[in-house]
Amino acid sequence: MTPPLRCAIYARVSTVNHGQDPELQLRELREYAQARGLVVHREYVDRGQSGSKDSRPELNQLMKDARRRRFDAVAVWKLDRFSRSLRALVNSLAEFESLGIGFIALRDHLDLTTPTGRLLFQVVGAMAEFEKAILQERVIAGLRNARLKGRTLGRPKRKVDLSQVKSLRDSGASWRQVAREMKIGLGTLFRAVESSATDHAA
Repeated sequence: MTPPLRCAIYARVSTVNHGQDPELQLRELREYAQARGLVVHREYVDRGQSGSKDSRPELNQLMKDARRRRFDAVAVWKLDRFSRSLRALVNSLAEFESLGIGFIALRDHLDLTTPTGRLLFQVVGAMAEFEKAILQERVIAGLRNARLKGRTLGRPKRKVDLSQVKSLRDSGASWRQVAREMKIGLGTLFRAVESSATDHAA
């Protein structure tokens, strides 16, 4: 006889002082698990945690337990209770899939323990890749437009007082001490010195 699936329940509320209570989510998820004959391994509840944050105490623990194969499926009330970022959601679902763990979003009618649900996951994954490609194109187009307008990209170059560098070096200071004294990075210091030497050589 096949043993019942072990299910982890995850719930989240973003605030705890405006009447938000995870019990609504938990009650429906418990009823669903009972109706399907799932054994609830543990309830993971994040209180006062934004869905835009990828790192949350109970979510982190859930992911750790997933990697230890403590359960066979994860059930959430809605997708936005688990993550508001499409890319983060897809990454988590892909990890669950690689671990052989199903995923259920009750109110969104998403069940990755079924063939239809797994097909839908492929569609969601394609959407995430499409979103990523669009963002990359926008960044590239923005950089190109900035260059055409003559804007200098990257950090502004910092002027280095070479006379101060020479004075500090003559007093016996090491390059690292010079950089610390002038509050600049070693790389910035070396580039300024090299550039000056090249200009004089030319």
